[in-house]
Amino acid sequence: MPLLVLINRLDQLAGLAKSIPRIAQTLMERFWPGRLTLVLEAGPRLPSRLTAGTGKIGIRLAAHPVAQALAEAVGRPITGTSANLSGGAGCRQIAELDPRIARQVGLILDGGPLKGGVGSTVVDVTGEAPVVIREGEVSKPEILAVVRSA
Repeated sequence: MPLLVLINRLDQLAGLAKSIPRIAQTLMERFWPGRLTLVLEAGPRLPSRLTAGTGKIGIRLAAHPVAQALAEAVGRPITGTSANLSGGAGCRQIAELDPRIARQVGLILDGGPLKGGVGSTVVDVTGEAPVVIREGEVSKPEILAVVRSA
């Protein structure tokens, strides 16, 4: 599966996406940071491991202060994923982390308790009209309202 890329500044979009469609800009202005992952056409220099060979990349402006600080400290975009096995519920605190995941990683960064619940909404903006791939914190009607007003 493609990996999510987290940015902590809009200028980090350069090179990640071929272009930023107008509707993507509008959605960013309304819902970023956090809550919304935009699927864009991947920049030509991105490794296929990030895109899983799709030619697309999911990008979100990080809202969580630890993710923001980590991206800032690294000085570039970072990959991110939920801390769960595929199809399983995400954890809200380290104590809930599946031991199978813990055994396979070199570092666990405890950012404190997370709010949990539904994840970000994922919207593909690579076609004629935006497509809601996964409805999360931002409802489909909210997305459609912004699209109609743009």
